[in-house]
Amino acid sequence: MSAQFAGRVALITGAANGIGRATAQAFALAGAKVVVSDVDAQGGEQTVALIREAGGEAVFVACNVSKAEDVAALHQAVLDNYGQLDFAFNNAGIEIEKGKLEFGTEAEYDAIMDVNVKGVWLCLRAQLPLLSERGGVIVNTASVAGLGAAPKMSIYSASKHAVIGLTKSAAIEYAKKKVRVNAICPAVIDTDMFRRAYEADPKKAEFAAAMHPVGRVGKVEEVAAAVLYLCSDAAGFTTGVALPVDGGATAI
Repeated sequence: MSAQFAGRVALITGAANGIGRATAQAFALAGAKVVVSDVDAQGGEQTVALIREAGGEAVFVACNVSKAEDVAALHQAVLDNYGQLDFAFNNAGIEIEKGKLEFGTEAEYDAIMDVNVKGVWLCLRAQLPLLSERGGVIVNTASVAGLGAAPKMSIYSASKHAVIGLTKSAAIEYAKKKVRVNAICPAVIDTDMFRRAYEADPKKAEFAAAMHPVGRVGKVEEVAAAVLYLCSDAAGFTTGVALPVDGGATAI
């Protein structure tokens, strides 16, 4: 255990698995008290159990980030459990689109935008007043798809462009209140979702690795490390940034 974030409280949405779980564990190892949130209660409780087994402190709060009442209850639960909020990682998101723009459905559009954009907006709206009282850091999960084109994922790409827009606007609005707001933009990361998508077709997995100049997909721990850096004092002069964590993919 580290004392880097001792006495601090971190909230992570979408923390039932993957990047969210790895980041929740990383915050706990750095000494923070962690509020784990997700719509997947079983996965969220598993994340809490892993943190506690490693000697950390965490609680789980179920939340659908697209529902205003859930988001309000989540942030009240943060205060009820720990009395403060210092870091928020708005990571909850979905990716359900797999076809060209003309074949997209209104249901897909609504689902993606509700979680990926409205969810981040609702969380920001709840977090910024809390953090402006004492200072703090927010990190939003965008994507390399928010930095450029994403063929056959146009709605998802639009949602992540929107996350970056929300991030930059909030960063400027709250810069003088000692609140920093940044985004991370992962490329393909080795998560359960990635393994399910590619385990049946090794050639697709090889193609995914080749998309990155470093020759492999990313690790969840590498994304978590980027989030913790952005929350650290070492990044004290960094706000309004959309940081690629992409093995060089956007440098091409």
